[in-house]
Amino acid sequence: MIISGELSEGTRAPSTNELSAFHSVNPTTSAKALTVLFEEGLLEKRRGLGMFVREGAREKVRHQRQESLREDFIVPLLKEGAALGLSASDIADLIEAEGDHHDAP
Repeated sequence: MIISGELSEGTRAPSTNELSAFHSVNPTTSAKALTVLFEEGLLEKRRGLGMFVREGAREKVRHQRQESLREDFIVPLLKEGAALGLSASDIADLIEAEGDHHDAP
């Protein structure tokens, strides 16, 4: 929700009960999720008001996800490509060609 902009910086995050109802999960699970987001510096507590998305949270999430993409997909892709005798440039060409298929209306 932060990365999509659905929860923009400075806006109130859903409460534990709101999250539980929306996702049909136990309130303890929702509370743990909010705690993780707080501990990661994505949310801030405002006494009596709830949790709010911190300034810079969207960029932080984007950076974390970009790093995960690199570690989980790009590095293994390059290793597999090398095993097949493909250079990074060859792989980039394959990705570009595939992207052209997905960009077409």
